[in-house]
Amino acid sequence: MRDLILKMAISVDGFVSDLDGRNTWMFGADQEAKAWGVEYIWNASLHIMGSRSFLGMAAYWQTSTDPFAPPMNQIPKAVFSRQGPAILAHVKTMAALEEARAKAGPTQSAAPQPGAGSWAEAHVASGDLAEEIAKLKAQEGKPIIAHGGVSFARELVAQGLVDQFALIVAPVALGKGLPLFSDLAAPTPLKLMSSKAFPGGAVAQIYRPA
Repeated sequence: MRDLILKMAISVDGFVSDLDGRNTWMFGADQEAKAWGVEYIWNASLHIMGSRSFLGMAAYWQTSTDPFAPPMNQIPKAVFSRQGPAILAHVKTMAALEEARAKAGPTQSAAPQPGAGSWAEAHVASGDLAEEIAKLKAQEGKPIIAHGGVSFARELVAQGLVDQFALIVAPVALGKGLPLFSDLAAPTPLKLMSSKAFPGGAVAQIYRPA
């Protein structure tokens, strides 16, 4: 039986994205916080996400040289999409990635990274969310880590499917944005399991439902 961990960056005023869905504010230069994050996501046997996040991450991580790329590429993935298996046809092929070499950015490689092909082999879940999550949890292995996006994360929270929250509180207030817990039917008490502050001001807060 595997726990489902929802890992997300969140602003000090409770938003996980700005109103336009952008989250560039969450990326800091704190190497200690980054190292913690990389180590944390290695402790997963499956990464899950909604369809929009899946396609965006697939396009980015396959050629990325960022420290997060190895666990994101090499650990199996599951995508939740009403399209069914057809969504995998939208994952960039190795040939398309090769064509993008000339456009490689500072954290992009000239070639697909180890494990890049796993994105096109992701498990596709298109049934009832609670039933699909129950099936994945029933398998043996290390925890499942959910990465979002916002609507997918909100639904996991609203249906009480999250066993642990790993919230990386960024030292920024957005004022306006998309909250994580807005779809709760009633207040949900949480128990703080651990807290770790980093030199750049971010704090990793690990909670379980009380």
